[in-house]
Amino acid sequence: EEQYELLRRYLAARHPGGGMAEMDESDFADMVEHTPVSSYVVEYREPGAGSEPGRLVGACLTDVQGDGLSMIYSFFDPDIEDRAGLGNFIILDHIRRAAENGLPYVYLGYWVEGSDRMQYKVRYRPIERLTRGGWERMPEDEQKRLIGTATGKRRDAEGTALPAKDGNQLEYKLAD
Repeated sequence: EEQYELLRRYLAARHPGGGMAEMDESDFADMVEHTPVSSYVVEYREPGAGSEPGRLVGACLTDVQGDGLSMIYSFFDPDIEDRAGLGNFIILDHIRRAAENGLPYVYLGYWVEGSDRMQYKVRYRPIERLTRGGWERMPEDEQKRLIGTATGKRRDAEGTALPAKDGNQLEYKLAD
């Protein structure tokens, strides 16, 4: 299946040796089809020619909760060099989908402060955290600090500032 092949390529490039790297097609199908909640995969494709679907460039396994959508796992084509904006597009699309269905929340998953791969999550506000007393909105000054950290200059592993993105982005469309 096309979705599974995209996931395999993504895991091999981004998370080799990770816990999901050994997942086979049956495991992937179980993750989508055999869950106690309503789950589905949202596909993101390049524009196609005529009635032909375009190339699959991203996908997101999504759970429908009583009060929102939970983005369980997003993955993309690791061979696309200029995929700037695809992750943001996927999140914004989920916000749109939730709103269209009268759902007030989109859950981006857990977040670990200081994890470079999770920094994108603090760009979406308001930021709430789960405490022993339930969900609580983070104080405004803490949200601003986290956003400032996440949106600061991009740096490589040695701490050298990286050039800004040039703004040229591929065109993406939603798959029905």
